[in-house]
Amino acid sequence: MPFKETSTTTLTFSLSNINLPFCSHQLRVCTSITKSLFGLYCSVLYLTKMSSDLQKSCFLFSAPATDSQCASRPLDLVFIIDSSRSVRPIEFEKVKIFLVDMVDTLDIGPDATRVAVVNYASTVKIEFLLKDHLDKVKIKQAINRIEPLAAGTMTGLAIKKAMDEAFTEKSGARSRSKNISKVAIIVTDGRPQDQVEQVSAAARASGIEIYAVGVDRADMRSLRLMASNPLDDHVFYVETYGVIEKLTSKFRETLCGLDRCGMGHDCEHICVSNVSSYYCQCRNGYILNEDKRTCSLKKMKVEVIEDPCKCEARLAFQKQTQASLQDLTAKLAAVIRKVEQLENMVGQA
Repeated sequence: MPFKETSTTTLTFSLSNINLPFCSHQLRVCTSITKSLFGLYCSVLYLTKMSSDLQKSCFLFSAPATDSQCASRPLDLVFIIDSSRSVRPIEFEKVKIFLVDMVDTLDIGPDATRVAVVNYASTVKIEFLLKDHLDKVKIKQAINRIEPLAAGTMTGLAIKKAMDEAFTEKSGARSRSKNISKVAIIVTDGRPQDQVEQVSAAARASGIEIYAVGVDRADMRSLRLMASNPLDDHVFYVETYGVIEKLTSKFRETLCGLDRCGMGHDCEHICVSNVSSYYCQCRNGYILNEDKRTCSLKKMKVEVIEDPCKCEARLAFQKQTQASLQDLTAKLAAVIRKVEQLENMVGQA
């Protein structure tokens, strides 16, 4: 394998005489060189695609952890990728590079993060399950073999299939008792041709945290209907597939096991960390103000409970009526006595 080393530790490989699986370009520029027993590891910078008769394959050996990796908390992570007709082949390759870069940032393994990929267009195809590949090399090889499906954009159907089939214990998801977060990352560039609101709500209710990545012509309203709250932390947009790799660092911050509250917060009472950020809560007897940071003493609310059968009101009316009748009776008795007195006086005369 001939190569030329420069003063900047950049190696240019000519791969005209080998044919190993994974990448499909004759020339690549590699940096961050780490020597191992098996060869050289490099993070690949994509160059122009060579003509088909010159294409060869190369294999990127796994390297020891670098500063681009993190001690991510264990996840059951499912990528749901749009490969409809609007996604051109070269753009779909960019999506696959993004997936590979994401895998490189995570701790992968049976007791760490497991990865699956759901591919969709008019139909939905589970490319591989959470249980299928439990190391980075095999996952990246499987990603490289994914082909676009073309045709329509049935995003809702893809979310439902992921929920019903990819996130099950049978498919390799960990049981609820193990408290492993279930995360779905949806990548799409179009408007769904089916309903996404109800199926996304069902997925979130089942414990799946959803991130929605929109590219170019993606419908922002649909992205917001799909994603988990807070939306600012779960909805992303890039103008082209050419810059989608920039999201890798964002997801790295999101998925790494960082204590967001421990990094500093402005909550008055209680700070609660979540996957990508934090939120504030109040102690008992207080309510969170509109600024979502400070707390105010909860006001005591006096409730007037209306007697459903009106018994108290009826009793009061009866007492009032009885008093009135007693008063009238007394007055009538007095009148009668007066009349009797007058009659006696007339009789005596």
